[in-house]
Amino acid sequence: MLNEAEVSAPLRSGAEAGVDLPLQRMPRRFRGLSGQLLWLTVIFVMFAEVLIFVPSISVMRMTWLRDRLDTAAAAGIVIDGLQPAELPRAVQDDTLLATGTKVLALRKDGTSRLLAAIDVPPQVDDQYDLAAETALGSMHHALDTLLFGGGRVMRVFGPIGETDMIIELVMTDDALRKAMIGFSKLMFGISLLISVLTALFIYLAINRMMIGPIRRLTHGMQVFSERPEDPARIFRSGRAKGELAVAGRHLAAMQTELQRTLKQQKNLADLGLAVSKINHDMRNILASAQLMSDRLVDVDDPMVRSFAPKLLRTIDRAVGYTNEVLAYGQASEAAPRRRLLQLALLCQDVRDMLALDPEGGIEFIDQVAHDLEVDADSEQLFRVIHNLSRNAVQALVQADPPEDGGARRIQLSAQRVGSVVSIIIDDNGPGMPRKARENLFTAFRGAARSGGTGLGLAIARELVLAHGGTIALVEKPGPGTQFRIEIPDRPVSLENYRVRA
Repeated sequence: MLNEAEVSAPLRSGAEAGVDLPLQRMPRRFRGLSGQLLWLTVIFVMFAEVLIFVPSISVMRMTWLRDRLDTAAAAGIVIDGLQPAELPRAVQDDTLLATGTKVLALRKDGTSRLLAAIDVPPQVDDQYDLAAETALGSMHHALDTLLFGGGRVMRVFGPIGETDMIIELVMTDDALRKAMIGFSKLMFGISLLISVLTALFIYLAINRMMIGPIRRLTHGMQVFSERPEDPARIFRSGRAKGELAVAGRHLAAMQTELQRTLKQQKNLADLGLAVSKINHDMRNILASAQLMSDRLVDVDDPMVRSFAPKLLRTIDRAVGYTNEVLAYGQASEAAPRRRLLQLALLCQDVRDMLALDPEGGIEFIDQVAHDLEVDADSEQLFRVIHNLSRNAVQALVQADPPEDGGARRIQLSAQRVGSVVSIIIDDNGPGMPRKARENLFTAFRGAARSGGTGLGLAIARELVLAHGGTIALVEKPGPGTQFRIEIPDRPVSLENYRVRA
């Protein structure tokens, strides 16, 4: 028997689970998910800018070198046109200073001629043919100059326009590297500004579209977990659209269903406590009634002798029910004690237990063959058929007379097909309501009549499943409700079959 502590323990543990969890504070904006997105956006944009920077610095280097070649080519053509006169030394120095070179040469008609020279270096470190420069080669040379250049002497040459003349320059890479460093600083500043602005815009958009709704969802779950029984703490999803709005509506529906379940569990716990108290006193009363009914067997009255065995069986069942009344919701039913029994006798006991008044207008039709045997637990199968038949009687009592003018009736039939016995409980009442159909076999929700609990169908289903069978509501063309129960025989081991054979 359950005591008060055992009945209410599941409910208390569920409530304590919500109370013991403290309401955790949300992380700050720049430390939470939005802050991580902000910094990741900055990093990713800067990484993208680095990928753009390499070809950009390569193009800047090629442009700078071509500008120097074009300037030197213009000066070289002028100098070459003054032949055979020779430029004064001061003019040569001014020309080289203007082009930023140390040596200026012109290759024409297969011959190379030195046009001007000053401070000729002893060796050349790098040579670049701008006409044959590839994209990858140009990027490699640009990074090499930017990172490791400075003080190197380089020889640069390339064609002059569409002619076959080639201009050659010898210069140091100091000016080029200085220009590349300035360009890099400018690119870094622009990239940083772009990444910060992009990250800020993404941060604001993500906060509005995602982080804000996610924070509302999280806050709604935390607030509900504190007091799940409070209807005011159910999440309000609003009329927003999108995936998070759908998630919010699902969360609200789940919290509503959870709140309804908690309420049902509390009602069940209170019911279990009340029944446990009533059960204690009821068992004592039935035990006294059982002792007194045993004496009826000794009475000489034929009427009493005919009713005494049925009365004893009824009281015995009531005593058994008091011992098992709390089985549902506390533990599973006991395993069926199966044996072959005559189904007709069991149905006759159901009819006697219903005690239908002949003047009540409800007819009980028993069409079960007397030689039909079923492999089942007699008490459990009795409870199944009795629960379904009692539900049918209660539905017929509240229903109007049939439209065809016939009697209100309950009909029991059964047949064996191979190793399966099929039992049909049929009535011509008003039928199952829609709500009862949707919650069929669900305790406290599958009641077919006002004031019902739905426990009868739930218990019947549990007992049938314990036998390895099935129970189902059958659709029928006419009015009424029809249930079909199928009970298969126990599997017979090969050794027992051989012994029996």
